[in-house]
Amino acid sequence: MDRRQFIRAGSAASVVFALGLSAGCASTAGGGAGGKVVVIGGGYGGATAAKYIRMWSGGRIEVTLVEPGESFVSCPISNLVLGGSKQIGDVTVPYDGLARRHGVKIVRTRAEAIDVDKRLVRLAGGATLPYDRLVVSPGVDFMWDALPGMKKPGAQDKVLHSWKAGAQTVALRRQLEAMPDGGVYALSIPLAPYRCPPGPYERACQVAHYFSQAKPRSKVLVLDANDDVTSKGPLFKKAWAERYKGIIEYRPKHNAIDVDAATGTLKFDFNDDVKAQVLNVVPPQRAGDIAHNAGLTTANKRWCEVDWLTMESVAAKNVHVLGDALQIAPLMPKSGHMANQHGKVAAAAIVALLSGRQPNALPLYNNTCYSFVSDTDVVHVASVHRYDAEKKTMLTVPGSGGVSAAASELEGRYAMAWARNIWADTLM
Repeated sequence: MDRRQFIRAGSAASVVFALGLSAGCASTAGGGAGGKVVVIGGGYGGATAAKYIRMWSGGRIEVTLVEPGESFVSCPISNLVLGGSKQIGDVTVPYDGLARRHGVKIVRTRAEAIDVDKRLVRLAGGATLPYDRLVVSPGVDFMWDALPGMKKPGAQDKVLHSWKAGAQTVALRRQLEAMPDGGVYALSIPLAPYRCPPGPYERACQVAHYFSQAKPRSKVLVLDANDDVTSKGPLFKKAWAERYKGIIEYRPKHNAIDVDAATGTLKFDFNDDVKAQVLNVVPPQRAGDIAHNAGLTTANKRWCEVDWLTMESVAAKNVHVLGDALQIAPLMPKSGHMANQHGKVAAAAIVALLSGRQPNALPLYNNTCYSFVSDTDVVHVASVHRYDAEKKTMLTVPGSGGVSAAASELEGRYAMAWARNIWADTLM
């Protein structure tokens, strides 16, 4: 079995195992399901859950998606906007397919609060939505208290994180374009865990690729709070040494503790200050505000713990939490692909529970993460995760997945096919 077959088989298996059905009887998944489900957040986790609850219930469960954004903007592939080979429109997908094809009701506003006792979601403006089951897929929000200078007026407009794809991605690209040749772009990476472990290192490659084409005297300075590259380390370091020698400088153990936006200065706990023409600071992260404020962040007041069979919160009954907001299982990444898998497992469990059935006892997830080291060449890591009933968590399947032997254009074609497929699976 080659890798394309492995990924396709893994995707199919995750659906079958999530449902607890054979492929031949998937049409009976809905059973007698009915009720109301509210989904907060239209990212990879929430949009997938909304779609598949409607599909697997045969349209019998009413699903309302609360999402203020006009369109879905994919974090995966968005670093290519910084490198100049993609535009923001290339990673943007409208939500209307969920409504038109699947009957998901979309409320374009922000969820402000959750009343778990009354099973109500309060929206901006004061309206409320009742639910039988609630899906919370809030992504991440930032722990600005760790960087006091970023709380000063105007600091966050000048020093960007661009860790939520969209307007800040475009703004950071403009800062790079405006930077003089010979300037320094400094990327600050927080201590893990954070959303998308290889994302910062891919970003360094993309900015270095742009500099190699347009600003050959400029530098990329990677200031990593971690002891070493957290994902695909040898592959990234090989790209930096061979493709971007003299452009990228990597400094581990540089934990940022403050930012002076006015002077473009990063401050560290044990290292000298660093100044740069463009600062890109990725702050420490926790589960999104709606989950945190509802008391769902039971792990160090940062991440949400769940029952992996149903994705139901350990802190609130009838509330299911997905995606980057989770306290992850061993070796499980905070990735878009994984959030998509969480959405399917939650959808299957919710359909079962609202039908009076037991959820599947052996869910199976797969994950693939591609990273562009240039505009065309890509590396990947893949894995499969299964439920362990004794440990009550998800564990990687021994021998599953793997890592690229080397970067290649063929991997790049796989990566774009993966992106098109997962966007369709999530939103169409």
